[in-house]
Amino acid sequence: MKVILFGASGMVGQGVLRACLEDPGVTEVLAVVRRPLGRTAPKLREILHSDFTDLTPLADDLAGADACFYCLGVSAAGRSAASYETITYTYTLAAAHVVAAGNPDLTFVYVSGEGTDSTERGRSAWARVKGRTENALLAMDMLAYAFRPGWIQPLHGETSSTRWYRVMYRLTSWLYPVVRRVVPRYVTSTEQVGRAMLATTRLHGAEPRVLRTADINRLAA
Repeated sequence: MKVILFGASGMVGQGVLRACLEDPGVTEVLAVVRRPLGRTAPKLREILHSDFTDLTPLADDLAGADACFYCLGVSAAGRSAASYETITYTYTLAAAHVVAAGNPDLTFVYVSGEGTDSTERGRSAWARVKGRTENALLAMDMLAYAFRPGWIQPLHGETSSTRWYRVMYRLTSWLYPVVRRVVPRYVTSTEQVGRAMLATTRLHGAEPRVLRTADINRLAA
């Protein structure tokens, strides 16, 4: 199985990359990145690309994949509405159109988030943009899934590339066992997210296609 991975340097992307490299069914992981990941593995190949609004120059490299795991994303905090929409919606759809071209059997998994607004009419701007992105992907000619995880515990040394996220995780890590016991349906880990993404390739488009934490954990089991 050939897997294309976006966002491999982020916390979730690191977990997904680890799962792919450990899975014997994955023969190649093609990571599309702006900067080198600083790691090597027999199955890993990196493509450096700067303009994520246009991936057509990579069309030949991205053709013929079995799955695309899209983990690239940013927080809306401290970012203009236009910038957030470009990164969240425009980048994602640009990638999807290229990797899915002529490939309706492609499994495309988009990491969204708990609270995403599928109606696109709610009060929260970030949730509307995420909802519009999900809806556009689910309407495309491919086997698309949207992951809406809640609290994600980083494992195996995986860390967020955003400084204030790293600080937040460090300050709240002691709460994880408590939250997992009290509201387990909202808690997952980078390892479970990675395993669940690989498991979506065996669903062949089966419903539900919007997967929340409990669904993610069930697939990862």
